[in-house]
Amino acid sequence: MASIEERVETLIKPKIEEIGYELYDVEYSKEGKSYYLRIFIDKPQGIDLQDCETVSNAISDLLDQADYIKEQYFLEVSSPGIEKVLRKDKHLQQNIGEKIAVKLFRKDENSKKEYQGKLKDFNQEKIIIENEEKDVEIERKNVAQIKTIYDW
Repeated sequence: MASIEERVETLIKPKIEEIGYELYDVEYSKEGKSYYLRIFIDKPQGIDLQDCETVSNAISDLLDQADYIKEQYFLEVSSPGIEKVLRKDKHLQQNIGEKIAVKLFRKDENSKKEYQGKLKDFNQEKIIIENEEKDVEIERKNVAQIKTIYDW
């Protein structure tokens, strides 16, 4: 059975694209006693508050009718931000050659918990980044988070 995130993505993606946006990601999480359904949208010109409101209004009824989430939850629609979290293969593919930060669940054999460098390649088992020293291969099962780095 598909996760809530996958089911919601399948449900709302056509509507979001129909009104001119890209569905970047869907995240469903519990924080404290509250549940959050976060919808991340994007478009070439960037996202503003009006865009978030437009998408929220467009998908609220769809979500209510589908009733995938039994708990009371907060719906948040936002931009993925300048430093985007890369959770899916499509995100990684779009960012080959870009500078990224990879955080691990725990320190690895080099006593490091974070790596930075250019995303060189990836597959189902590992992420390969290129940094000043050498190429580093990181097992995906050890990755807590990957995000782009914006040079301010």
